[in-house]
Amino acid sequence: MPSGRSSTSSTASSTPLPSRSTSPLPQFYPGTQSSSCPSDSDSETPTSPLLHNIRSSRNLWSRENQRRWWSMSDRRRRKRGWRAMRVLKRWLRKLVRHPFFPSQPITIVLTLILFSVFAISLTLLLIYVLNPDKDPLPWRAYCSVPSLAPPFDRPAAPNSPQIYPNITSGQQIPPFPPPDFDMLSPAGVFVGVFSIDSAFERRMQVRTTWASHPRSRDGAGSGDDGLGTSRTIVRFVVGQPRKDWERRVKLEMEMYNDIIILPIPENMNGGKSHTFFSWAAINAWVPPVYRSSSILPPTFSYTNSTSTPPSLATHDPFLAWENINTGKSKPWTRPDFVVKVDDDSFIMLAELEARLRLELHQTPQRKEPTAHPNHSSSTNTDPDAARSASATAIPLPYPIAMQPETDDPLIYWGYLVTNRLHEFMAGELYALSWSLVDWVSKDPTVKTLTRGAEDKQTAKWMRLHPRAAEVRWTSERCWIYDHPRSGTVYSHGYLFPSEVSRVKRSMQAYLERSAQAVLGMGLGTGTPAATAVTSIGNPSPAVWAHSSVSTFGVRYTPPLPDLSTTHSVEALVEGSDMSLLREGSPMTPEYAWTHREGRKARYEGHRVGGTVVVHFIKKNMWYLETALALLEGEEQSESERFVSRATEESGRSHSLNALRRQREARQGVF
Repeated sequence: MPSGRSSTSSTASSTPLPSRSTSPLPQFYPGTQSSSCPSDSDSETPTSPLLHNIRSSRNLWSRENQRRWWSMSDRRRRKRGWRAMRVLKRWLRKLVRHPFFPSQPITIVLTLILFSVFAISLTLLLIYVLNPDKDPLPWRAYCSVPSLAPPFDRPAAPNSPQIYPNITSGQQIPPFPPPDFDMLSPAGVFVGVFSIDSAFERRMQVRTTWASHPRSRDGAGSGDDGLGTSRTIVRFVVGQPRKDWERRVKLEMEMYNDIIILPIPENMNGGKSHTFFSWAAINAWVPPVYRSSSILPPTFSYTNSTSTPPSLATHDPFLAWENINTGKSKPWTRPDFVVKVDDDSFIMLAELEARLRLELHQTPQRKEPTAHPNHSSSTNTDPDAARSASATAIPLPYPIAMQPETDDPLIYWGYLVTNRLHEFMAGELYALSWSLVDWVSKDPTVKTLTRGAEDKQTAKWMRLHPRAAEVRWTSERCWIYDHPRSGTVYSHGYLFPSEVSRVKRSMQAYLERSAQAVLGMGLGTGTPAATAVTSIGNPSPAVWAHSSVSTFGVRYTPPLPDLSTTHSVEALVEGSDMSLLREGSPMTPEYAWTHREGRKARYEGHRVGGTVVVHFIKKNMWYLETALALLEGEEQSESERFVSRATEESGRSHSLNALRRQREARQGVF
């Protein structure tokens, strides 16, 4: 123990004592000062914790000053925002304290009602100003003398396309179909019906009505056994289905084999049409010509493109099914036309194919062929004469065996909409010939013009074509219209050829009366009737747009209440006796039904020549009404059958009387 203590004391005595005690080391004091006795230089730097706080505050102040250069704009912006808010509050305070500001509950309610009425009125005014469809369209002129209606009644704009059929002033539309129409080979038509994933009911209505019904595919009367539409295919086009509908759509595809799913989200004006045409340029195929016709189809650049037949849908042509079942199916070919259709449109396939077939055989641009020895090689250079010939006859100047090779036709077919802003084919249905479809799918400029109103965008594409001047804008305005109940400017009753013949006669009589009025005014003689009408001003909309069924802007009501189902559908037929019924009329619904026209009389004995498209079918009831009006009905009505029997009996009795007189004469001789 003594030795231990002596050791400790010796160690302490060897260590020199500081002259003054060291400052305490708090936990926040810098730990770099290891010396317990600072030097003179170190002592000049403040080391007290209290001095450290002062230094920290000075550093913070300097850092704030350094940040002012970039935060100054934000502060000014915030100040301006607060200043604007203060001004707004000040004006609101003055407004609320104004003696005319409503303060009682009744005045507040009346003020809100007044503002609501003002907002609604302003909205309706803007809709009216921006809506180009303000007056009913002159559909009677469309069906009889197109030159009386826009755009044929005025000079064309410098850059406007050439519209067909370009019928001369005052000339009536030639009868359809032309003679020997069935001698032409059928056109290949691929119809894409735009649908959405949830529209299963509408797709089923299409499958069971116009996509497969014999009167839609074969035409009126006895039909043609489906030969005309043997190359017409109908498919539904949808975007990527939503998760809740994905499995249902897949099951529907497996069941019916008629749905195309595009690799884009579902949309209307976001590029779906361009994606469909791009898909069609690669994947669209139609059946070949199964039965030869008197006039062979022209040869195009895509004629030899073939593919194996796909899985058939239940509504595909009968001849395609018959060919598949033989075990030696023919390869399919490219379509002549690709058609875009909205699912609120009702299509008569035989009528659509007939119009496109005539265009296909009328319009090919020939590659300077060598004339046949028996055919004159002279060429008519008069453009008016050429247009008139193309509108009235099928130009087939070469023998069947000598048909020359032709360029691909450039045809843009549909219902031409013309207003002060645009010219385009309406989106319910328009067709592009194959060459246009192939170009649309590849052109880089077109790919940048895919968003917007799709029918107007398609018209822009046609104007961008390298041969835009050669693209035939072919318009069909008579036989494409809206449902009679829709009340739009495009709406009138269901139309048949017999009614159009009556419209032509009434229009001709109107033109003759107008010409007589012009002669009475002393404007000269020898003036065509149509020119005389246009010389005295625009015709009244009540004359050109009159319909026995619908009125523009007025909700449709049946002519009489409590009509039966068949009578109510008959009342939607343009010009029918049922549509002319009114309260207090001596004619009864039973009489009007008995004396209606049968299908044979309405189609005037022809297979085609009637309605092509009924559009704006927004309700399933409207859809079924259209199916009953266009697809059902008897060939002869009760009164027509009675007249036929009476005529037959009269003819039989006349023949018996003639035989009796001959017998008596012979007996008198002998």
